[in-house]
Amino acid sequence: MVNHFFFIPILILNFDPIQNGSESKRNPRGGRGTRLVLVVGVLQISQTPFYRHRYQHQVINRQPPNCSFKLPAAMAIGVLALQGSFNEHVAALRRLGVKGVEIRKAEQLENLAALIIPGGESTTMAKLAEYHNMFPALREFVKMGRPVWGTCAGLIFLANKAVGQKAGGQELVGGLDCTVHRNFFGSQIQSFEAELYVPQLAAKEGGSSNFRGVFIRAPAILEVGPEVEVLADITVQSNGSTKSSISTEDSLDLEKYTESENKVMVAVKQGNLLATAFHPELTADTRWHSYFLKMVNELAQVTSDSSITVAAEADLSAFPEKKHDLPIFLP
Repeated sequence: MVNHFFFIPILILNFDPIQNGSESKRNPRGGRGTRLVLVVGVLQISQTPFYRHRYQHQVINRQPPNCSFKLPAAMAIGVLALQGSFNEHVAALRRLGVKGVEIRKAEQLENLAALIIPGGESTTMAKLAEYHNMFPALREFVKMGRPVWGTCAGLIFLANKAVGQKAGGQELVGGLDCTVHRNFFGSQIQSFEAELYVPQLAAKEGGSSNFRGVFIRAPAILEVGPEVEVLADITVQSNGSTKSSISTEDSLDLEKYTESENKVMVAVKQGNLLATAFHPELTADTRWHSYFLKMVNELAQVTSDSSITVAAEADLSAFPEKKHDLPIFLP
């Protein structure tokens, strides 16, 4: 945490007469006595955002200083930076010693080992991706077998089918054999946190078998194909807000997902694709990022014999250098 101190001088003029017993003193020129008071105020400004303190009760402080990840030579982890929490993903990768680069153009995908599609406003991200003609390149990136991880809005991007969308729908990248409901848990004010049971994550990355998921106007996975591995689910309590978010025009019988004590999926994996309905980048627990990087490493070893260790000092001069030392939603 970085603190900045600023000294602010404050001048105060006192025009009241200076009392001496019962008589007033006048200055040599015959005017009333005047005092000039200099007050120096000290203002402390912390770079730590207010929401960091909100999560102080669950600090995990996972620091893997000796971890290194083998990625194809001259490649990096890209983070789609059209909108949303891309800075937070880059910061999480930095904490693991891996350089993340912001991706805004289709041609930048060519030199990537993997891609993260962050959370954000999925409709806005889709419009920007369409404006920059990125959908053909993104679909080709997935078809080539390159690892892609979508969080929240990124999950919607990767799904083969999305329901509960705005009028007119939105374009999808596809590749993940699942059906996603866009705002299954309700509106922005119904965002929440929940403890998720993640035994597969704990088995591979260590630590607790629980993960604190941050759900911000989050989607949910309603159905998956036979090749999709479910990594986490959550119990859904029946409430009017969830039911009201479901369109009667959707082809699925979605009423069963709002029945009491039913569950929906919030983290899945299929081949080179990983998807989470929550925001791991908004916590201090970097296990999901480490899990994804190991996916990248495993797939790279299968598809190529050439690999190098990529760490913070890796030669990635083809990408512009940007600093992201953000204190992001630390528990």
